[in-house]
This record gives sequence, structure tokens and C-alpha cells, in this order.
Amino acid sequence: MQLTARDSSLPVPRRHQSPWRAVALAAAALLMVFALDRATDVAPVQHLYYLPIILAARHFKMRGGIVAALAAVLLYHAANPHLLTLVYEESDLVQIVLFLAVGAVAGRLTADAERLHHLAMTDDLTGLHNLRSFERWLAAMVSDARATGEPVALLVLDLDRLKSLNDQHGHLAGAEAVRTVGRLIAERVPEGAVACRYGGDEFVIALPRGGQLAAQHLADDLCRVVRAAAPTLANRAFPAGTLSISIGLASAAFAADPASGEPAPSDAEAGESLFRDADAALYQAKAHGRNQVFARPYS
Repeated sequence: MQLTARDSSLPVPRRHQSPWRAVALAAAALLMVFALDRATDVAPVQHLYYLPIILAARHFKMRGGIVAALAAVLLYHAANPHLLTLVYEESDLVQIVLFLAVGAVAGRLTADAERLHHLAMTDDLTGLHNLRSFERWLAAMVSDARATGEPVALLVLDLDRLKSLNDQHGHLAGAEAVRTVGRLIAERVPEGAVACRYGGDEFVIALPRGGQLAAQHLADDLCRVVRAAAPTLANRAFPAGTLSISIGLASAAFAADPASGEPAPSDAEAGESLFRDADAALYQAKAHGRNQVFARPYS
């Protein structure tokens, strides 16, 4: 399942550099090294081709590294006219091979690093964000909310009567029930929102610039689709109505300078406070019979 921050291939919020800017930087660096290579024709300068190759691999992985390496080979030939006769010295052959090797290895290492980072920020069972990743996203949302004045909404939810399901049908059925709820959440998280599994059967969804009405609509929709699902758990088909969830909802705006005159809480502290409000609302939903949404008043 894809990591859901809809859509975020990286589980940590950050400003991404334009790909065209990265292309321009790599091309400019190649041309600068080419000019130095042609003017000096010395090995230390020729080694500088590695820098734009690594830059391209860092931004575009294997494909970018290989393309930049091939460009470096062409420029290396152009800067050293004796190579155009295809009479290579051993050092020239080694240089060309190294260009291609560096491009391939740098691209592979970049892809592996991103894959490991993704795994470190992802919940294994559901493919949603894990708590570490979610906390960083939520703090970033609060920071943006202070600047824009738009509210942030949180939905905290869990699976009703999971213990009974585990006791009657085994823990594999319970785990697959949690995975099913995670899949349904991932399918319905709106653009820009972040979904996380932070406990056994506990989930939280953050909606940036999400008003109370939009959050309520999403919560009602999730309750409906989970109840309507007819899951297959531990290789056994179960009827619709087997699963249900309870949801607590809270939303708030965050002033950069509180009217009280006291120092504003940090972004992480403000996010934790909103989470506590939504979690308290979840307990109310449970207390009122489960399979429903309880919303805290907007603050």
C-alpha cells in the first residue's frame, strides 16, 4: 500500500526543489568543468565531472546519474581532442568507466536511501504514516496554520471491539481487520491530509485547512464505509457490519500571538493539545455506543 499523505512519496514535509532547477544546475556544472578541462587538460580537473554526476543522481536517481555520466563522457572527449581519434590511453578508459560507475552507484545509493527513509516513516501493517512521521507532519501543519489563519482538524479513531474479534477468530483476523480499516482510510484521505496508525487499532488523520464541516463529512464517510465492508479475515469471509469504528473529532485555529499575551506554545505542543482534544472526543464516541462520531466544539 502506498504511503498516504496524499500524495507524498516522502513522509517528511519539505519544500522540494524544482526538477528543472536541478537540471539547470547539473548542466551548468558540467559545462563549467568542461571549460576548465579544455583549458587545463589535467586529471584533477577532470575528476570534477563527478560532482554534477552525483548531483544529477541525487535528484533523479539511477537514470539521472547515467545520463549525466554519458554527458560527462562526451564533454571529456570534446575537451581532450586526442580522444576523438578513439586511441585511448589506459587512464582515459579508466576515467570513462569511472564516470559511468559513479553515476550508477550514486543513483542506486540515492534510491536505497529514500527507500529506507520511507520504511522508517511507514507503518508496516497498513502502509500509512507511523507516529514519528505524523508528528512532524502535524507540527508543519500547525506552523502553516499560524501563518494562514486556517484551522487544522484531527480525527482520532479506533476499531470497535477488536479484542472480541481476536478472542473469537484469532489475532491474524484482528490484524487483517486493522489492515482493512487502514486501506479504507487510505482510499478516502483527501488531498493534503495525513493518515497515521499510531497504536494497535488506533489511527489519526490530520486535515490542514480543514474546517469542522469537512472533517465531519470525512468522519461520517469513514464510519459508513467501514460498516459496509464485507472483509475477508484469516481466509474467512465475514458479512457487512462485522467491523465498525468510533471517531473523535477536534479542530482549532492557532494564533501566532495569543490574545492572552502569554508565549505561544510550540508547533509540536499545539499539535499535541489538539490530539488530546480529539482523543477525548473518541472516548465520548465510545461511551455513547460506538460506531459514531463525536465532535469537540471548534476552538
